[in-house]
Amino acid sequence: MNPFKKWLLEKTGKKCVDNLNKHRFDAHFFDTIEDAKSKIMDMVKDYNTFGFGGSDTTRGIGLPEALEEKGKTVYDHNKEDLSLETKMEYRKLQGTCDCFFSSANAISQTGEIINVDGVGNRVNATCFGPSKVIIVAGTNKIEKDMESAIKRIREVAAPMRSKSLGMENPCSETGICADCNSPTRICNITTILHRKPMLTDISVMIINDNLGY
Repeated sequence: MNPFKKWLLEKTGKKCVDNLNKHRFDAHFFDTIEDAKSKIMDMVKDYNTFGFGGSDTTRGIGLPEALEEKGKTVYDHNKEDLSLETKMEYRKLQGTCDCFFSSANAISQTGEIINVDGVGNRVNATCFGPSKVIIVAGTNKIEKDMESAIKRIREVAAPMRSKSLGMENPCSETGICADCNSPTRICNITTILHRKPMLTDISVMIINDNLGY
């Protein structure tokens, strides 16, 4: 990354972390993926069951494989060669696992976490159920305020994610959100974590890198 862009994103990321902590989240900033991964693995060492939402970020940095190497049980419905029945079972188990991993579609500098789901298992587990929730996001996901964050999801994250999943949605063809009624629409549920939910322990790991969609 251009060093001046990295410097600017560091300033943005640290401001975001400060505001997330003010909103009662346990937020951390990391310069590198390696530093973040080391912190995460230490943080979750005493948990046994782990769920993963539809997150390219957490998979991209190798968290499911790292946990399986430690002998942990991982409920990842995006693993290859799973039956539809197993995928559904894993989605349900994600809501009651010891620790659930997700990314965010966007995070505002002002300290809100926004996610948009097609099915709902990810936003469900992020809000309530697991003993621990860890949200991992690159600084590319940060926008100046909540309105800009929602705009990012519609204009950047959703079209790319729809395309990556091979969904036959209008945005997969045009790259532009049409607010469609497609049966494979991935933008059916929006959650905004304005503050940490009262009964959910959430850590947010902001990494100064371009991660996910």
